[in-house]
Amino acid sequence: MARLFDAYIIADWTAAEGKKLGDGSVWLGVAKRDVRFRLYTETHNVATRAEGEKLLASLLAEHRKRGDRVLVGFDFNFGYPAGTAARLKLTGAPAWSAMWKFIASNVVDKADNTNNRYQVAAKMNRLMTDEAWPLWGAPANQAQRWLTTTKPPAGAGADIPEYRATQDAVRKGKLQPKSVWQMHGAGAVGGQTLVGIPAVRRLLESLGPSGAVWPFGTGWRALDTADVEPLSALVVEVYPSMFDAKPNPGEFKDQAQVRVTAEHFARLDETGALSAAFAPPKGADEALIARVEQEEGWILGA
Repeated sequence: MARLFDAYIIADWTAAEGKKLGDGSVWLGVAKRDVRFRLYTETHNVATRAEGEKLLASLLAEHRKRGDRVLVGFDFNFGYPAGTAARLKLTGAPAWSAMWKFIASNVVDKADNTNNRYQVAAKMNRLMTDEAWPLWGAPANQAQRWLTTTKPPAGAGADIPEYRATQDAVRKGKLQPKSVWQMHGAGAVGGQTLVGIPAVRRLLESLGPSGAVWPFGTGWRALDTADVEPLSALVVEVYPSMFDAKPNPGEFKDQAQVRVTAEHFARLDETGALSAAFAPPKGADEALIARVEQEEGWILGA
């Protein structure tokens, strides 16, 4: 069976303020084939998200010149729990696109990594509930009426789902994905999502018709070569913790995660199993499919 992609790029994003290298900074892992079609991986580390966007654009441009198709994975939520767009009174369908537009027009993320993610989280709370939830978690100097340092009391915002369906699907044993509502603290993904979604949106705008985002732009279904043939890049959400990456000597934890995740999808593609990874799990009903395609998104491989 023909491979769907020629290269696999995994981006480990960050919400860090200030320039930083090593763990907790932006890493890109690239799995590709040499002239003899042997798979090898290289990793890149940059100090800011702006540099990360620039590097990713340049890697994709190189592959595009060669006529390669690239799978690009980012490690943050592409969507919010169902109903979020409606609570923010966002108009326009689909809900995921309205959310992306709202976030991109509110988030200010400067070239030196300073950003206003906590102010945006507070604004979302004000618009959704006029209370300090569902988003929570901020350093003391960023706390305010609509955003607290700690998790809201049990029962607050109980009618708002804490997780997306895809996170429920991967939750088992050691795998305990954090809620997108958590903005601060170890492993929190809320801030990364707010600064990450505008970057993915800009990437897709720059790719035009040669780029697509799964499952929003493709439908939640198995993809074959005819689906990816017209594309230079397909952008997906990944969760590197699923692959239990053990760092090699001298390797950073985040570096190992992007390397192992890129290699995982490359090997799936080698065996012809990647196509099915884009499809819903058995038993997914129409309501779940609509929820995933229109608002929540899905983690590739969940």
